[in-house]
Amino acid sequence: MIGLLKKVFGDGNQRVVNKHQKVVEKVEALADEFKQKSDEELRQMTDVLKERIEQGESLDAILPEAYATVREASTRVLGLTPYPVQIMGAIALHEGNIAEMKTGEGKTLSATMPAYLNALPGEGVHIVTVNEYLAQRDAEQMGQLFDFLGLTVGLNGNGLTKEEKREAYAADITYGTNNEYGFDYLRDNMVLYPHEKVQRPLNYAIIDEVDSILIDEARTPLIISGSARKSATLYLQANMFVSRLKHEEDYTYDVKTKGVQLTEEGINKAEQTFHIENLFDISNALLFHHINQALRAHVSMHRDTDYVVQEGEVVIVDQFTGRLMKGRRYSDGLHQAIEAKEGLDIQNESMTLATITFQNYFRMYKKLSGMTGTAKTEEEEFRNIYNMNVTVIPTNREVVRKDYPDAVYKTVEGKYRAIVEDIAEKHKNGQPILVGTVAIETSEIISKLLKKKGVPHHVLNAKNHGREAEIIENAGERGAVTIATNMAGRGTDIKLGEGVSGLGGLAVIGTERHESRRIDNQLRGRSGRQGDPGETRFYLSMEDELMRRFGSDNMRNMMERLGMDDEQPIESKLVSRAVESAQKRVEGNNFDARKQILQYDDVLRQQRDVIYKQRDEVLTSENLAEIVTRMIRSTLERAVEAQTGSDIEEEWNLQAIADYVNANFFEDGAFTDKDFAGIEPDEMVEKLMAEVEKRLAEKQELIEPEQMREFEKVILLRTVDQKWMDHIDAMDQLRQGIHLRAYGQNDPLREYQMEGFQMFETMVASIEEDVSKYIMKAQIQRNLEREQVVEAQSAVHPKEGEGTEAKKKPLKKELRVGRNDPCPCGSGKNINIAVGRKVNRKK
Repeated sequence: MIGLLKKVFGDGNQRVVNKHQKVVEKVEALADEFKQKSDEELRQMTDVLKERIEQGESLDAILPEAYATVREASTRVLGLTPYPVQIMGAIALHEGNIAEMKTGEGKTLSATMPAYLNALPGEGVHIVTVNEYLAQRDAEQMGQLFDFLGLTVGLNGNGLTKEEKREAYAADITYGTNNEYGFDYLRDNMVLYPHEKVQRPLNYAIIDEVDSILIDEARTPLIISGSARKSATLYLQANMFVSRLKHEEDYTYDVKTKGVQLTEEGINKAEQTFHIENLFDISNALLFHHINQALRAHVSMHRDTDYVVQEGEVVIVDQFTGRLMKGRRYSDGLHQAIEAKEGLDIQNESMTLATITFQNYFRMYKKLSGMTGTAKTEEEEFRNIYNMNVTVIPTNREVVRKDYPDAVYKTVEGKYRAIVEDIAEKHKNGQPILVGTVAIETSEIISKLLKKKGVPHHVLNAKNHGREAEIIENAGERGAVTIATNMAGRGTDIKLGEGVSGLGGLAVIGTERHESRRIDNQLRGRSGRQGDPGETRFYLSMEDELMRRFGSDNMRNMMERLGMDDEQPIESKLVSRAVESAQKRVEGNNFDARKQILQYDDVLRQQRDVIYKQRDEVLTSENLAEIVTRMIRSTLERAVEAQTGSDIEEEWNLQAIADYVNANFFEDGAFTDKDFAGIEPDEMVEKLMAEVEKRLAEKQELIEPEQMREFEKVILLRTVDQKWMDHIDAMDQLRQGIHLRAYGQNDPLREYQMEGFQMFETMVASIEEDVSKYIMKAQIQRNLEREQVVEAQSAVHPKEGEGTEAKKKPLKKELRVGRNDPCPCGSGKNINIAVGRKVNRKK
């Protein structure tokens, strides 16, 4: 049926390729004309094109000349002339789509063309990479090209000062990592002065390895957090208790879901150990939470697979790349539970000050595009969530790599023996080999077996990735044996050494299938670049995690019935199809999980947009008097309405209104119930507002206008930041328990949306009330400064139910201004505030 449809309507991808081919021909047709231009004439094209944009020409209209300019400049400056297929990829990128270009096809050079074109209007282009090494490498190499053409290039790295970051973002084209862009956005929305912001409005982004950033890390929220001190005792007690529990007797573990549950026996033991009557009593909720996290730490989190212990710290291993994520921490107490399990010092938990997922951050760009070697399998997700189509770009030369069927063994030991034999045989002939592993543990097992065999090799895993690029670059040399976890040098080309083509090219051996077909395809794609020969094979066993999780029992029984032992692998398309089917199921489950997380995160996104927009207004407004007056009026209206809601006037509580306004706005005795007798609620509000305006005018006479304006800004910023921080925490708590509503036949997402909206409205009312109180009751003396609510540190934490997907940045000390220091706004004035309760909560 699909074949018939393709005959009638044609292949969708081929149609797009054909359309792009016509534009490529226009660019190529200009080659001779541009070759005749001098360097100066070529440079002047930038000014010519900018002028045409200013006169109203679209970017699409000038694309052929812009790309021809970059093509010729690249030939002169870098000695690299983009192939037609690279120009085709560049067209897909300019259209805001994803270019799937195989490994070694030159994605980095392709990106220079849309980056140049989209930088011409002067609104900035962000090129996003997965790590700082690639950002720096590309900024230095491609920076020469942009510099030649008169455009500026910035590198946004971790550890830069605000001034350096601002300079990087002010450049025409900025290179940096996804984490750094996201954290800068969050930090920009926590600044105390407009000039402290570093980013410009988000215009156009080109994401390298787009599947890694927008799919693999989509569930990973970026978090700016502050420390919340909690006792380590409970973690230690829970750890000691859990360490004595027995599998099946005291707890059950589901391999498929990685879920751990206490049995009835385990619950009884917990109640006896902690001397409590009922573990599920609400008063024991904290203890129950600690026991559950300790169970997760002991049963489902494995050392040297999910994390490693280094220099007395638990360091998370990213399950997609195999990289060590220094400074990352699991949230919700899981990290502390692992620290207790490993006998390390238990560090403080943190509280969230600001958060955003990569999904929502990158959807804020006016235009978004990306490139990778593997995206087609996730096209539905890219289209649904990011509105990007995937265009598969043809390779410059035909792929001649041989992809052999999977070899499936009965046991892991049999599989490892076969892998080592295969490596030794190929190594003897001088053929270079790249061995891809899913876990660090596997890479170390293979390494030990190779040492016994006397086969020299390099191991590249999260424990040793300092020389990553160098090792990967040399992996194609004659006789090289490289064992690598899934990072396998993304972004680094493996070029074949002299004479290697005649030996069969690079052999890639996979030690097991990953749950995502993309990751397997990435590993395969390391071999056979630019028409090189190569071969790939995956070795599997019935004991591999993917096989155990998805119905390998029938296959194992079949192997036993046939009397097959560990020396005989099954090589069958049927097995490969079964594995691929399992992978598709996992990918489907993961897509659904990411989609659901996005739906929940969208609730917070709408609220975040409102708060950040209003916060910007506060920062940039010269005079906040109108906003403050509006807040005071809203607060008074709510207070009056609360006591006059009844249609029967006798039921109105006028004394309560008087008590409230005296306590929060004026002073004892300022108003009595008699002041409100016989008048309507709206008249009460007007009467109170008249007194408010009179008091504010009196206050204004005591100090200079700019001091009053600064005073209003301080109050508003501190209150908004504090309330927003508490609201994020409250929303997180709501999110964690909302799934239980499903038991009551309610849709958890709808419940979350409704309750989240109510909580947001409550927060806004609370902000207005607190601002009103402080503005009316505070005595302005001298020295009042804007101050961060808590000292912040940047982190990435996994969502509930996720493993190793959390990144965190080093502690970032924010500027703290003392009560008697000069105001950092540069006015030289000192302002002070004395209120009955603290305006800001210190950490």
